Amino acid sequence: MRWIFFILLYLFLGFYALQAIKTATKASWAYYLFIALSFLVLANFIYQFTTGDEQSRVLGRAKSYAFGFLLTVIAFNLVTILFLLSEDIFRLVEGAYRKFSGDQGTFTIPQRRRFLSLLATGVAAIPFGALLYGMYKGKYNYKVLTYEMDFDDLPEAFDGYRITQLSDIHSGSFDNRKAVEYAVDLVNKQGSDAILFTGDMVNNKASEMHPWKDLFATLTAKDGVFSVLGNHDYGDYVDWENAAAKKENLSELKCLQQDMGFDLLLNESRFLKRGDDRIALVGVENWGKGGFKKAGDLNRASANVSKDDFKILMSHDPSHWEEEVLPHPYHYHLTLSGHTHGMQFGIEIPGWFKWSPVKWRYKQWAGIYEQMGHYINVNRGFGFLGYPGRVGIWPEITVITLRKKSLT
Repeated sequence: MRWIFFILLYLFLGFYALQAIKTATKASWAYYLFIALSFLVLANFIYQFTTGDEQSRVLGRAKSYAFGFLLTVIAFNLVTILFLLSEDIFRLVEGAYRKFSGDQGTFTIPQRRRFLSLLATGVAAIPFGALLYGMYKGKYNYKVLTYEMDFDDLPEAFDGYRITQLSDIHSGSFDNRKAVEYAVDLVNKQGSDAILFTGDMVNNKASEMHPWKDLFATLTAKDGVFSVLGNHDYGDYVDWENAAAKKENLSELKCLQQDMGFDLLLNESRFLKRGDDRIALVGVENWGKGGFKKAGDLNRASANVSKDDFKILMSHDPSHWEEEVLPHPYHYHLTLSGHTHGMQFGIEIPGWFKWSPVKWRYKQWAGIYEQMGHYINVNRGFGFLGYPGRVGIWPEITVITLRKKSLT
C-alpha cells in the first residue's frame, strides 16, 4: 500500500512539473525526455528497493544512486510546483471573486502563466543541477580546513604541534580510486605530527575496507596514526546469521586497522611526548545520544591520565561532548568528533555563515565550538553515506595547530 501511495504521489508531482515544461517551451523533445527520465528513475528506485540486494539497513552503492537520482527529480518537481501552485491559488481566488462579484472578465493570462513556468523551471534547475554535481564531483571535492587554537596550559614543547583529523571514511561508498588517492596524498602533504581518525571506517562490514587497505596504510605522521570506532564500525546495521559472525566482523576490522598502522584506542589513552612534556590522547568507543550505541566509557579511557594533563579526546559522536564530556570532573581541552557529515548538504560561506538541516538534530554539527574553556571540532567527514554526493558541505581534512597562549 505504501508503494502505491508513493508511486501515485511521484506521478502527480511529475505531471504537475510537466505542465510547466510544456508551457515554458514548445520543444516536444524536452517533455518527452522529462517523461522518460522520470519513469527510468522511478523504475530503478523500485527495483533497487524491492528486488535489489538487501545486505543491510544502510544503503549500498546501487541503492544510494537510486535514491540520489530520485531525490534529484523530486527536488526539481517540488520547486516547480511551488511556483505553479501559487499561480493556481491566485487564479482560484481571483475566479471566485469575479464569480461572486458578477465580473465576467477573463482572468487567465497566458503570458503570466508562461513567465511563471519559465521562472519555475529555471529556479528548479538549480537544485537539480546541484544534486547531480554533488554525486558527480562534490563528494570528492576535498577541502583542507586549518585552525590555530590557543591554550593557556598547553605544555611549552607542544607549541606549534600540528594535528590532522579525519573522520567518517565510509569506504563502502567509494567509487573513484584516483579521487581517494588524491585525498590521501593531500593528508600526507600536511606534514602533521599526528593523524587522528574519529570513526566510521566502513558502512557495514570490515570487508568494505579490503580494496582500500593498502592506500590508507600509506598515511604517515611523526607520532603515528590513531583511531577510534564510530557507530557504523560495529556492524549494527546488518542482519547477521548469528552473534559470532558479527563479533568476528568487528575483530576483523580491528585487525585491519592494526595492519594499516592505525593505533586503535578502545576506551584507552596514549601519551604524546616532547622531552619532559606530554599530551594525553584519550580515545573512547562510540557514545551517541538517542538510539546510537553507547560503548564509550570516558572514565575507563582516562584511567591512566592525570587531572592536570593537557587532554585531547577522540569521540565519534559530538552529542557525547555535552552529555558526558563537559560535566566530567576532568577538563578535556579539545574534543575531536565527526558523525554528522554536515548532512552532506548545506550552505557555507567560510568565516561568515553556515547552515544545514542537520543543525536541528545536533547543536555541534560542523567546525569548532567552545563552552567553558572546552573546545570541540566536528569534522564534516571524509566520505559519504546514503545520498552518494555532497552539496555545499564538502569532504574535510582538518589541520589544527596547537599554540601556547602568550601571557604578555
